[in-house]
Amino acid sequence: MSGCLEDCALPECCSTERRNAIASVAGGVLFFAGWWVVIDAACFYPEPKDLNHAFFTPGVVSTVAAFMINAISNAAVKGDSFRTGCMGTTGARVWLFFGFLFGFGALIAGFWILIQAYVVEKPGEDQYPGVAIFLQNALIFFGGVVFKFGRKEDSSF
Repeated sequence: MSGCLEDCALPECCSTERRNAIASVAGGVLFFAGWWVVIDAACFYPEPKDLNHAFFTPGVVSTVAAFMINAISNAAVKGDSFRTGCMGTTGARVWLFFGFLFGFGALIAGFWILIQAYVVEKPGEDQYPGVAIFLQNALIFFGGVVFKFGRKEDSSF
């Protein structure tokens, strides 16, 4: 899984350092755009009847998941460099699994909020707050995935 984007070929002018910079910037822009969209929705819909403040919870969970996914190096997951510690390679894989579990859970919760609270219960009203909640979770999740798997790690340290 950690090598899924390693086969993506960039032009010859892009070295590993350049690839890491591109992936880092792309992941950061996606993360930023996710929070920007939901802040925009919160500014346009300040009343709880339009945008319930509890609907921000999946975005926070998605943010924690992005940090969990990126806290573990690919070498630790593969078992190349991380053999000691609390649980070793198994602990790193369990941590990564729970990070993805939280990320997918937040993505599903954002979609559920969009459908249940804005499409089903308010069919004729503005649905932008629900779309913003879903987009926030999708952008944060995909930003974390791009940041994790778009970079190549140098395991020589």
